[in-house]
Amino acid sequence: MLTINLFNGLVYGALLIIMCSGLALIYGLRRVVNFAHGSLYMLGAYIGYSVALRYNFWAALVAAPAIMALLGVLLDRYGFRLLQDRDPLTVVLVTFGLLLVIEDFVQTTWGKSNLSVEAPAVLATSIDFFGTPLPAYRVAVIGVGALVALGLTAWLRFSKAGVFVRAASTDPTTTAMQGVNTDALSAGVVGLGTALAGLAGVVAAPFLSLSPSMSSDVIIDSFVVVVVGGLGSLAGAFVAAMVLGMVQSLGAVYLPDLSAILPFVIMVAVLIWRPAGFAGSRT
Repeated sequence: MLTINLFNGLVYGALLIIMCSGLALIYGLRRVVNFAHGSLYMLGAYIGYSVALRYNFWAALVAAPAIMALLGVLLDRYGFRLLQDRDPLTVVLVTFGLLLVIEDFVQTTWGKSNLSVEAPAVLATSIDFFGTPLPAYRVAVIGVGALVALGLTAWLRFSKAGVFVRAASTDPTTTAMQGVNTDALSAGVVGLGTALAGLAGVVAAPFLSLSPSMSSDVIIDSFVVVVVGGLGSLAGAFVAAMVLGMVQSLGAVYLPDLSAILPFVIMVAVLIWRPAGFAGSRT
């Protein structure tokens, strides 16, 4: 049982890595607290459901993030770019309103009943791990989370665009003075972050049921991850996602009465010990 619980913690942690990477990227560059990120995850899952129903899961895995990336570029151009210098409360209200709009759109288009997506046949098996059968699809989810983490880290460290993103996150004005088109850069980053939310939705669809309330199920954990890891820090978000995944999985089994508040207990403890989070700057 312990092996299964640890494995489920890894799976949920990997899903949170995919989800929270986009949230951390968007905040790091735009300084926008995007409360609609959970609804974008939900929308990606439903788009993936429709594509998988018509074609197959692999087509959904490509099409849904691509559609969400385009939506993210439009969201940055006509939303986040206009909000970046506004009062934080205004930003919260606008993104919360966007969440409600997307949830209403999903209910109107797909209905309120729970839906599900079948895992691809090649992954609908089990893998023997020292005598413990583990679902192959969930092992693949861990692999996708690892690939996202490694890919984003390599992109930010070794590519020219990644250097520009890191520079603009620190000082967008000086970066723009050096000839970098920060608006185009931000649109690309928001598009990437939104695509990752859509990817997380598609990846989650075969083992989590789709419903209009699924955004609220993950957005709280996502914000806990981003705050505990350090606002805008990808490395901190990766660590916090795995910690929270383990806490959620083990807490549901060993501390069921407290499992709902454990993430908040961790967040409070970390913020008391280190207000900037695991990897945030103390300044």
